[in-house]
Parts: sequence; structure tokens; C-alpha cells
Amino acid sequence: MQGLFRRLQRWPRSVSGRILLVLGLGVLLAQIVSSAIWLAQFRADNERNVREMSRHMAYRVASTVQFFTSLPTAYRHVVLDQLRDMGGTRFFVTLNREEIGINDLPDSPLKRIVVAQFREVLRQELGLDQRVRIAFSRPLDLHVIRNDILLTDLPDRWGKQALLVGDRQAPILVIQIPIGEAQWLYLATLMPDPGFLETGTPLSPERLLSLLVSLAVMMLFGVWIVRSLTRPLRRLAAAAESFGHGQPQPLSEAGSRELEATARAFNGMQLRIQRYLNDRERLFASISHDLKTPITRLRLRAEMLENDGEREAFCRDLEDLDMLVKGALQSVKDTDIHENRVEVDLHQLLCHLRDSARLGGQAVTLEGEQRAPFLGKPLALRRCLGNLIDNALFYGGGADVRIDDSPERLEIRVLDSGPGIPEDKLEQAFTPYTRLSTQHSGQAGMGLGLSIARNIARAHGGELQLRNRPEGGLEACLTLPRQS
Repeated sequence: MQGLFRRLQRWPRSVSGRILLVLGLGVLLAQIVSSAIWLAQFRADNERNVREMSRHMAYRVASTVQFFTSLPTAYRHVVLDQLRDMGGTRFFVTLNREEIGINDLPDSPLKRIVVAQFREVLRQELGLDQRVRIAFSRPLDLHVIRNDILLTDLPDRWGKQALLVGDRQAPILVIQIPIGEAQWLYLATLMPDPGFLETGTPLSPERLLSLLVSLAVMMLFGVWIVRSLTRPLRRLAAAAESFGHGQPQPLSEAGSRELEATARAFNGMQLRIQRYLNDRERLFASISHDLKTPITRLRLRAEMLENDGEREAFCRDLEDLDMLVKGALQSVKDTDIHENRVEVDLHQLLCHLRDSARLGGQAVTLEGEQRAPFLGKPLALRRCLGNLIDNALFYGGGADVRIDDSPERLEIRVLDSGPGIPEDKLEQAFTPYTRLSTQHSGQAGMGLGLSIARNIARAHGGELQLRNRPEGGLEACLTLPRQS
């Protein structure tokens, strides 16, 4: 469960997706709460209306019962015949010799309210309680007069005009009251709201469709709002990515107060960093120029020394000093070559490096293909890959180059069969002037190759990593992201 919760916390990853998710859940929750409140209010109003309607009908039934019980027994059937001939009454009334069996409808809260109201009113008005039979029946299943006669078997003037009106499935209220020996007063009537006992939900398909449409409209409006709010973030990310690749892109200082302040701060940061890079370049150019003159003078004076041993030692120290100065300039300046980005065929570039190594008698193999050109600086990339291949040849005696291209990134791996590097010193290998192999300590090189290669990779938005191979040797993995 904790793992699932953590995964849900990480989804979705984008700010716009999370805002839309929160907005959608908020709108859905608001719709559910409002529908629940409306449904509760609807049911409360419905129960109140049914209670009032039942009480009113109960008083009319009580009056009808009082009227019939007040008549002499011989005149009751005469009055019933006159009522049938006149029509226009809401009640179907008969005098039966027996209690009629009614197929009562299932119990429900509204049905209980009706029965309770009728019993209360009849008890108050007539003093009747347990002897009263109250039930609901469907019209097509309603028995009248006798247990073997249905309502549909009667002539129209008897009861159909009063009870079979509108929906033929509307429930009919039946009240049977004993008013004499072997005599039951039978009253049947339609309630003013024929559908009040229906158990279906008031959330009709039309209302549900309305809720879904309102949710869809809110989500569409939310998408437009969220995209407009997150558009400055996307611009900021694109500008930062472009600046990381050496192409400053000023942001428009417009929009809300917070966006304007962010754009102004980002533009100021770009200017300060660019100013620092320019100052650094000028500083090292000045240092190079200032050091060349005294080194040249010292070399001329060293040539005038009479002692051959001292002259050679002095010249060797000057050459080391000159190499250190050039290496420092290369590590700072040459990794940021001022050239435009163009489409580069790295496979062809690697083929040239392989052929050049083979001319020198060194073994370089190349596997894989580049599916599409890469947008980058060709001279810088050539230097980066050249340094990696040179290291593999220098320490491993050979280089196996493999290309793995995908729509997201271009990966180039340079493998050798050398001694490798201790795991705790893999990152230290990228430090300038670091050489971890004592086996080649007396040969040329200042330990700048990997440092320069990583700087070039990061200038292109990529990364360079080292790892030891299980079968022996070192693997240098250059990963370059594809531009979207």
C-alpha cells in the first residue's frame, strides 16, 4: 500500500497535469456534494408533500366514511348507485360482504408515511384503529366487490373513470373499514401524485448528462487556464536549456508580478554568467600573452648556458611550464569553442577517427548506426570523442566504439581492455591534471582529456560517465539528448 501511495504521489509528473487533476477532483467533489445536498433536500420536500397530501386525503376519506355510516342501511346501496351514475368523484366506493384480499405493494418510506397519516386521522375523527385495512395495489391487479372480480372487469361508469386515469401502473390506495355485521366499506382512490411511490432515483439520465457536460466544460476551461499559467514555466525551461547549450535567450519581462520578477532575475543571471565567462576568457588570454614573453626570454637565456646538463634541465623545466600554461588554457577555453550548432554525423566523424588510428597501427572498432543527424558543435564533439578514444588506446591498447541511437538520446560507448579504475576513484578521473595510472606516469599527457570531454558533453546538455566492465577494462559512456 505504501508503494502504491508513493506511486500515486509521483503521478502525474507535470505541474499542469497535477493542477488539472486537483481541479478535476475538486469539480467532481463539488458536483457530488451539491448533488447529495440536492437529493437530501428533494427527499425531505417529497416526504413533506406526501405527508400533507396524505393528511388531506385522509380527512376526505373520514368524511366519506362518516357520511355512509350515518345513512340507514337500506339507503346505502341506493346512494352508491346514484354516485356511479353521476360520476366525477375521486373515490371508488362499494359495500362488500367480506374483506377483499389486496396484493399489497412492497414497503417503502413514503408508503409508511401515507399509512401512518391515514391511521392517525381515522383514529382522531372516527375512533378507528386496528380494524382499518390500508394497502396499495396496482390497477390491473386490484380486486373489488368480491375476491374473484378485478377492477378491469367492471363497467367504465363503475370505477375505471376514477381509477384508470393516466398511467395504468399508478398505485391505488385501498381502505377497507367494517361498518356493520358482514359489511365492509371499501374505498379506493388514486393519490394526487400517481408516481410518488416510484423507487427510481431522481437523478435522471438528463441530470447526469448535465453534470457530465458541466464537468467537461469546467475541465476544458481549466485546461486553457492551466496551459496559460504553465506556459511561462515552459519558456523558462527552454531558455535555461538553451543557455546551458551556450545560446543565451532573454525572456520577455511581461505578465503577472511574479512572472515579471522571475524573468528579470533569470535575465540578470544570464548576463552575470555570460559576463563572468567573457571576463574569464579575457583573463586567460591575457595570462597566456603575459607568460609567453618571459618564457621565451628564459628559453633564450637557457640556450646561452655553457653547462649542457644544466641547459637541458632548464629547457625541460621551461617546456613543462609552457605545457602547463597551454593545458590550463585548453581546459578553460577550448571546451567552449565558438562555433555554431549544425547537424553533425557522429558516425562519419567516428569513422575518420578510426581510420586515423589505424594508420598509426592502433586497433579501433566501430559498431552501430546513427539514425538521424545530431545538432551540435562539430569541432567540440570531435575533440570530445578523440579524447575518449585516445585514452582507450593509451591505457587499454585498443578501443571498441558502439553507437546506440534512439528518439530520446544518442549514446556512444568507448570500451577498452585496460586495467580500469578503482570504483572509489571513477569520479576523481575527471579532475584536471589527474592521472590515476602509475604505469604511464613518465609519458606525455597532463590528465586533461576526460575533464575536457565531460565539459563538452555537458555543454551539449549531455553527460559523460565512467564504469568498469565486468570482464575487465573501462567503459566511457557519452549520452547526448536529442533536441525536441
